[in-house]
Amino acid sequence: MKTFLAIAMACLGAFGQTFEVASIKPATPLGPLGKRVLRKGGPGTTDPGTYSCQNCPVSWVVSEAFHLQPYEFSAPQWMEDTRFDVAAKIPPGTTQEAFQAMLRNLLAERFQLKAHREKKEMQVYELAIAKGGVKFKEAVLKDAPHADEPQGKMKQDSDGFPVLAAGTTMAIMPGHARIRSENKALGWFAEMLSGQLQAPVLDATGLRGNYDFVVSWAFSENNSAGGADLMEAYTPALLTAVKPNLGLRCVKRKDRAKCWWSTIWTKCRLKTSAPHRDRIAAQ
Repeated sequence: MKTFLAIAMACLGAFGQTFEVASIKPATPLGPLGKRVLRKGGPGTTDPGTYSCQNCPVSWVVSEAFHLQPYEFSAPQWMEDTRFDVAAKIPPGTTQEAFQAMLRNLLAERFQLKAHREKKEMQVYELAIAKGGVKFKEAVLKDAPHADEPQGKMKQDSDGFPVLAAGTTMAIMPGHARIRSENKALGWFAEMLSGQLQAPVLDATGLRGNYDFVVSWAFSENNSAGGADLMEAYTPALLTAVKPNLGLRCVKRKDRAKCWWSTIWTKCRLKTSAPHRDRIAAQ
């Protein structure tokens, strides 16, 4: 029996789930192709009182607001193609859950956004320990990285892989990509893999600690322009790299699983009657 959940986002304000100040402006393009996104701040970061996402597709904000991977929802194409600069001031002591509710409320107020959830069958991957055992160790406590330092041009090491700045967990360059775990659980890595593979990844390792490790993989530069051709080279390269880098294996399960799927829709692209910057009443 399908389970349905209709979310009336405009009602969240009644519970005080609002930013002190919020703005949504047409984006200023970043990066050589105008597609770079700079997201920083929020609960759990070095700047919990502010949040910003520059040159941000609306779909990215939806993903963060609902804690969804891209494969977990469908939305109008313009939400992927149209970009904004989003900025907000967060009340002191805001939890991650309350922050996400504030984002949902902002999306509802500006875009009249709603969501519908049901379960559908999907291909599932499983992350498990490979023969020979793991090749990483538990994390060593150290000072927290300064994730919000200014970011310049991405550097490459001698093998062509991106050099990750402090606090950066992943980067992709033409033909090369890298993920870094700093004091993270393997459930976090499974979620990172889910985003890259566009499918659920279940953590079946049984390991419950936090770990430091790096995964690097190279893929065909001939397909680096993007699209389906890129994924045909990118996905197998990532799956292959997990074993030699970590001593883990990530493989497709034979059975398909029923997973939550959300449909996102809006009545307008931007609520033009609202100013680009205004004060939202705090309850």
